[in-house]
Amino acid sequence: MELSKNAIKVIESRYLRRDNERRLIETPEELFRRVANSIAKAELLFDNKEGLSYWEEEYFRILTSLDFLPNSPTLMNAGTPLGQLSACFVLPVDDTIEDIFGAVKDMAIVQKTGGGTGFSFSRLRPKASVVSSTGGESSGPVSFMKIFDCATENIKQGGKRRGANMGVLRVDHPDIMEFITSKLEDGVLRNFNLSVGITDTFMDALKHDEEYELVNPSTKKVSGKLKAKYVFDTISESAWSCGDPGLLFLDAINKKHPLRELGEIEVTNPCGELPLLPFESCNLASINLSNMLYEDGGEVKINWEKIKETLPKVIRFLDNVIEVNNFPLGQIEEITKNNRKIGLGVMGFSDVLIELGISYASMEAINLAERVMSFIYKEATMASMKLTEERGTFPNWEKSAHSEEGKKIRNATVTSIAPTGTISIIAGTSSSIEPIYAIAFRRSHTLEDTEFIEFNPLFSKYIQKTGLSNDELIDNLLKVGNLKNVEGLPEEIKKIFVTALEIPYEQHIRIQAAFQKYVDNSVSKTINIPEDSRVEDVRKAYLLSYELGCKGITIFRQGSKKEQVLELGIDEEPFEKEHFSKCDPHACKL
Repeated sequence: MELSKNAIKVIESRYLRRDNERRLIETPEELFRRVANSIAKAELLFDNKEGLSYWEEEYFRILTSLDFLPNSPTLMNAGTPLGQLSACFVLPVDDTIEDIFGAVKDMAIVQKTGGGTGFSFSRLRPKASVVSSTGGESSGPVSFMKIFDCATENIKQGGKRRGANMGVLRVDHPDIMEFITSKLEDGVLRNFNLSVGITDTFMDALKHDEEYELVNPSTKKVSGKLKAKYVFDTISESAWSCGDPGLLFLDAINKKHPLRELGEIEVTNPCGELPLLPFESCNLASINLSNMLYEDGGEVKINWEKIKETLPKVIRFLDNVIEVNNFPLGQIEEITKNNRKIGLGVMGFSDVLIELGISYASMEAINLAERVMSFIYKEATMASMKLTEERGTFPNWEKSAHSEEGKKIRNATVTSIAPTGTISIIAGTSSSIEPIYAIAFRRSHTLEDTEFIEFNPLFSKYIQKTGLSNDELIDNLLKVGNLKNVEGLPEEIKKIFVTALEIPYEQHIRIQAAFQKYVDNSVSKTINIPEDSRVEDVRKAYLLSYELGCKGITIFRQGSKKEQVLELGIDEEPFEKEHFSKCDPHACKL
């Protein structure tokens, strides 16, 4: 197993076990053995004693080869007394003080074990509504969200990271304008990602430049009207200014939800890749696409057979996670086991494009996205169906769209595209389906106050191989992070190593939509746009994502936040230039 220096930093800080004096008592290899052993124990629950050692070794092998990695709580907690393995939860918030503060309590329990939480506040009565029991007035959803935010501020997930939330309010809620603009004030709701729950009715009103109705959720009566264009323009302006809110297309989500009989989905997890019912949780894993390549006569190709062989093992792994998981709440355990949702995704897509000589900003990249994800969806679905021969369908199968289609399947959902922020660092590959952010950049807020300096290892390999490395080239890269204005480089190379802010927003969205076609949950992707982008660009991006069938969208304009995770260039950091030209993606061997 080979790990980069940054990977070792992440693993040591967040994943390896420590004693009571915070001394490390585990190596990376022992971490993966712990996880493999814990997840394989699920075989005993299905009377498969003979398979226990076999599956432990299989899981250990594909984990240490970095062919796939599960979500962070599984790496952190598998085989430990805490034992909570899920990353994503949705908790209901109903319209009583008891329910609201009950949700705060549930959130605290979930977040202290390492889970992120999503909340729909759409059921709460609007500001100034009369509270019949006291004769007073309600303070509205946004005021209560601040209580959740304050609680999250003081909870550190699993002792390793601060909690994260998704907050959603339907576009037809009477307090929608306050919600849309709530994060324009610095420091407000800093532990929340916000999304407006958009309906087809609203989009139709927008298309025809009409008003739409606001509905009081406590009385179910129309309480007013707003011009759809005014609301949409305000959303776009706020997102341009501070990155929030995003959009969640509720009708698109619910039309494709296989468990509609159990209720409507109102919200997702914090990063948007998992639309979930109240109290549902989901477990994620991502295969490392950059490990699914091989050379044939000097030409790099995708190893489809290796992907096909890997997927059934990962599907079984995720189904096992549900069995051995230590759920934080009884309601969560019940619905999670009844629906058995899992989310298999990918990381390293951008690295694969580079290795194949394909520009992210091309139609060829869109076509490859569809080809890769359609193959993964087909094989993952077949693996889940095959698993029913041993374990049966998920308990709510008869209430699902799968039953109507006669498709016997173990898991209600199988695919999801998560951000893979830290696990992609461990795997030494590009995150999720994102383009490379820059050739050289700083990564902040991954490990509290620790900054990571990152050089693109594939570009380092390229300039070392071609002998193009020189002080002028490196100086330029360290200042701006991209190749756009670097002289002396072939245009083809600039296209292949195109960075996130050089790519038109339309291409970002078309890549997201290409993956969404073959994802039964959702796709987490950031639509990065340059600092000089206009509000109209945000507006057009939102419209395009709706037209192309995305389930949601998040836009981030460079420089719109005082603190951001990724920063272009690393020119302020002292370092040896020779390190850049010799940068090895697997610098440390363990």
